Amino acid sequence: MPRDLRSRPSDRKQPVIIVLHQERSSPGRVGQMLEEKGYTLDIRRPVLGQDLPKTLADHAGAVVFGGPMSANDPEDYIKTEINWLDVPLKENKPFLGICLGAQMLVRHLGGKVEADREERTEIGWYPIRPTEHGRLLMHWPKMVYHFHREGFSLPHGAKLLATGDIYPNQAFRYGENAWGVQFHAELTRAMMHRWVVHGAHRFVLPNAQQGREHLEGRMIFDAPLRAWLSDFLDLIFKRDQRAS
Repeated sequence: MPRDLRSRPSDRKQPVIIVLHQERSSPGRVGQMLEEKGYTLDIRRPVLGQDLPKTLADHAGAVVFGGPMSANDPEDYIKTEINWLDVPLKENKPFLGICLGAQMLVRHLGGKVEADREERTEIGWYPIRPTEHGRLLMHWPKMVYHFHREGFSLPHGAKLLATGDIYPNQAFRYGENAWGVQFHAELTRAMMHRWVVHGAHRFVLPNAQQGREHLEGRMIFDAPLRAWLSDFLDLIFKRDQRAS
């Protein structure tokens, strides 16, 4: 079974499945922070034909990242990934979906993924506001980084954690261990520079910010976002940490 399993000392915790959607995609700060917290990374790329495990019995959980594709696309690997989410949900394993990953979770749970009626995007830095449930869980940043042109409905039974102005559903929790966020906290400085260069053609879309605003916003808003991400990963994987 093809995979990129990075070896670590024997006292490390179980690996976390990392699902990426392009050949050169990186788990960024999520990967860095998980490794700092003692987890190894089991990287899979279904878009390149790599399989996902039939069980997470040997894994601490899973993180599904974003990508330029849509959760509504008809490609087989998209459908396979959406169906595979039944594994962490049934086994009650920690799961985090980021942007596309969150939209896949929404599709799996019967919700909708679609663009704003005016086809506005969120590409750049935009404010979010925690709900009462979100505030009870943790402290949230005021501004987060986005790069998407579709949002999602809140699945039946999910708890909304944070809202936004254009796409109201920004973060949610489903059940005990499944989480989805629309925004990107995982970008390193190098990743953001690549996104600004390779995604520049999207800056003409409605409501998108220009590249300099992305980079200037990082200097102002990134420190609270980084701190939030570390705390959020602790929150998601805390059950596994207690068991270790």
